[in-house]
Amino acid sequence: MLIIPSIDLRQGKCVRLAQGRKDHATSYDLDPIAVAKSFEADGARMLHVVDLDRAFGEEQSLSRAVAKEIFRSVSIPVQFGGGLRRIEDVDELISAGAGRVIIGTLAIESVETVEKLVRIFGDAIVVGIDARDGHVMTRGWEKREHVTAAELARDVAAVGVSRIVYTDVSRDGMLIGPNIEETCRVARDSGLRVTASGGVSSLEDLDRLRAVEECGVDSVIVGKALYEDRFTLTEALQREHC
Repeated sequence: MLIIPSIDLRQGKCVRLAQGRKDHATSYDLDPIAVAKSFEADGARMLHVVDLDRAFGEEQSLSRAVAKEIFRSVSIPVQFGGGLRRIEDVDELISAGAGRVIIGTLAIESVETVEKLVRIFGDAIVVGIDARDGHVMTRGWEKREHVTAAELARDVAAVGVSRIVYTDVSRDGMLIGPNIEETCRVARDSGLRVTASGGVSSLEDLDRLRAVEECGVDSVIVGKALYEDRFTLTEALQREHC
């Protein structure tokens, strides 16, 4: 079970949202570059970075530049998402050093473009499926789509995507535990490798996720629990191989 610490950027600062709502953000007085370096020093094998400015459709994003600086500042792979809605956006971030890029809204609006991206960039393309009550949320988690998470997962699997990041938006940033049942169901239905996201609050949550690895959930993103000192990254990483 790969444990991936998260850095969510809003106007270039470290923040955490509650249930994906931009008006429910907690800002942390931390230097994102220093946070990235500290996660690497603690033993993280990958980072997860999100540009919330672009995710919310704000084109003047300080966070995009900060993300690129993070790519340059660490030697481990960085998985990046937030507002990547054109082929040019994806090419820009991969050229800047992102190890993986996460496509969200674009996967709903043009699965043909996702297929093209997979042909060009292979496994560097990951689809982010953010869901509330089983239905996909797009445009910075503000638009509810008619398609379900399981349906979208099957659609992107059919065009060559090998991994998704599945987030239960209702749990994201709430520290109430991940939606393991739904995450596993999406993994089994699609046959994809799945990174779980949203709600991790304790080391026991990590143990529960590791116990269902065989369903296809092989990694987890951890954010607010680290920033709120629920546990340390070092303690979490000890769960990777227990």
